[in-house]
Amino acid sequence: MAGQTTVREHLRETRLLPMLIERLAVGAEARLREIRLRALKDAPDAFASTFDDAASRPPENWERQLEQLATFVATSGGCDLGLVRGAYHDHIKERGYLISMWVAPEARRRGVGSDLVDAVIEWAKGQELNRLLLDVAETNAAAIAFYTRKGFVPNGVLGQLPPPRDHIREIQMAMPL
Repeated sequence: MAGQTTVREHLRETRLLPMLIERLAVGAEARLREIRLRALKDAPDAFASTFDDAASRPPENWERQLEQLATFVATSGGCDLGLVRGAYHDHIKERGYLISMWVAPEARRRGVGSDLVDAVIEWAKGQELNRLLLDVAETNAAAIAFYTRKGFVPNGVLGQLPPPRDHIREIQMAMPL
């Protein structure tokens, strides 16, 4: 497509531009949908949702997600580089979850993931949560090492993704706040 730059080209051109972490609000449903679909296409085995499921969701669903989840996007020069969300625990009011973590392949190993995790940690502290949890595929050694460097430790809780990827086991990691 003539005249359009790819994310890779954009990153090459904007290496010196600062990266910003932005919290999305209601009204950014199309942007959230685009980033989430990119994540699901890039790393389908890292998330409970499937690409097809997410792609078929109506706009109201994306709006509800923005109302219920603290949604942070890393951006540089107007290009979205990653996504992470914070959620409240369903049953324990002092706990929260770090979910939906994704960094564009072209932006990995540039501190984007670290800044996104920090945004959720700050959100959780601001909500007076005392523990942050996350689930990660037990075979994703790079992600486990990354979360360990950020201060998360396995807490012994095991799970698995829902069908059609129920063969993927997850470990839960926790960070006291």
